[in-house]
Amino acid sequence: MIKTKDLGISFSGHKIFQNVNIVINKKEKVGFIGKNGSGKSTFLKIIIGQIEQDDGDVIMPKGYKIGYLDQHIKFTHNTVVDEVCSVLSGDREYEIWKGETILTGLGFSEEEMTNDPKGFSGGNQVKINLAKLLLEEPDMLLLDEPTNYLDIHSIKWLESFLNDWRGELMLVTHDRSFMNNVISHTLNIHRGEFKKTSGTTEKVLDKIEAEEEIYNKTVENEAKKREKTEAWINRFKSKASMATRAQSKIKMLEKTEKRKKLSAIINLDFKFNYEPYNSKENLVNSSKLEFYYEQKKPLIKKLSFSIKSTDKICIIGKNGKGKSTLLKLITGDLEPVTGYTNKHIKTKIGYFGQMNIDRLDPKNSIYMELQKCVPNMPESKVRSICANMMFQDNLSNKKINVLSGGEKSRVMLGKILINPANLLLLDEPTNHLDLDSCDSLLAAIKDFDGAVLMVTHDEYFLREVANKLIVFDDNRVSVFEGTYNDFLEKVGWTDEY
Repeated sequence: MIKTKDLGISFSGHKIFQNVNIVINKKEKVGFIGKNGSGKSTFLKIIIGQIEQDDGDVIMPKGYKIGYLDQHIKFTHNTVVDEVCSVLSGDREYEIWKGETILTGLGFSEEEMTNDPKGFSGGNQVKINLAKLLLEEPDMLLLDEPTNYLDIHSIKWLESFLNDWRGELMLVTHDRSFMNNVISHTLNIHRGEFKKTSGTTEKVLDKIEAEEEIYNKTVENEAKKREKTEAWINRFKSKASMATRAQSKIKMLEKTEKRKKLSAIINLDFKFNYEPYNSKENLVNSSKLEFYYEQKKPLIKKLSFSIKSTDKICIIGKNGKGKSTLLKLITGDLEPVTGYTNKHIKTKIGYFGQMNIDRLDPKNSIYMELQKCVPNMPESKVRSICANMMFQDNLSNKKINVLSGGEKSRVMLGKILINPANLLLLDEPTNHLDLDSCDSLLAAIKDFDGAVLMVTHDEYFLREVANKLIVFDDNRVSVFEGTYNDFLEKVGWTDEY
């Protein structure tokens, strides 16, 4: 169990939160939600002692052990299994089998477990850190975006693991399906207030929306009533026979609190800029594509597919199998070994790539980074796109090098909006975004009049978006005509998790 009493903290005179009093009871699994910048990460860092609060206390039993998923990677051993099992000591030093079981669940083969952890991709390095944390078997797990860079199979395994977890859990994630399948309670930061309730995020958010709608209607009715009373007073206060009643009403108004409507909450709010596609031909035709870095390990073999003007295609499968590579073959960043990909002359691509975030110029401001895409675009238009990405006014002058992962993702989306497109190529676009931003992105994708080809491991997105799939499974790649639910029902995964 863990408890906070009157917890508060400020940065540079700005209050992040104050008077936070919550209790995480034994075996509770709590989904922690709130907008980017609301204080979620700050709260978690206070809990684990990384930063010190200004006010209040964190109270927990003596010897209570908290496991925190650290996004900073630092490996000191030469093999994956040794790195993971380095957390074992004392009576547990012979439990190497538990580490191997966890690594297997996260998708590592026996051969990979003997490789150097520093040689793996960023996503697999996060998995190794996650395996170390799970092997420590703490009393409470604090997981901040644990599904970033995990594939569907690893997410499914982690979901099962956390459902069997017998300790406490606090979970921050943009993956709505994953969160709701794991948690028993929701802790929400809303308008600076912390509130923990039983149930999933959907119940909490629906309740907040209903309560705020009722509150605003009440304020509106009170304002109309006050206006009517003030009009009566102005009409009759000068009449001697009505003066007493008028004074009584004036005193009543003075004693009655004049409440204001709740201010609108700023959300990511945009539509992709559609370039009309006036052709009945396919946007893209790919035939017998083959690609490999090592001939003995082909990533893509004899893949043929087309992208029609209204297709919403999702690319799914384990990490490292070639999903991002396929997008690069379409953009021309990579050339196929054999086969071809032809784009129609009228095809205009908007590309959000995993690595493209690293190509943002750290010395630029957000405004400068967007403006350089179309130098002749009026400043007002660029500022408008900044505002759509939640960088209003002076926020658009922030430097890239001080932005969070979520803020950088929003800058990348803004760069796509600068130029009109009729084909969106999106490589795991939900990583680093909060739940609200993911909802806005989903709405924009569904409303886009053009075609979408998206790599995603988010099953909520898969079910909402895809009318066709490109599936990397069982060491081959194939096209499935139908939705994700159709795929699960008619074909299903061969690869295990």
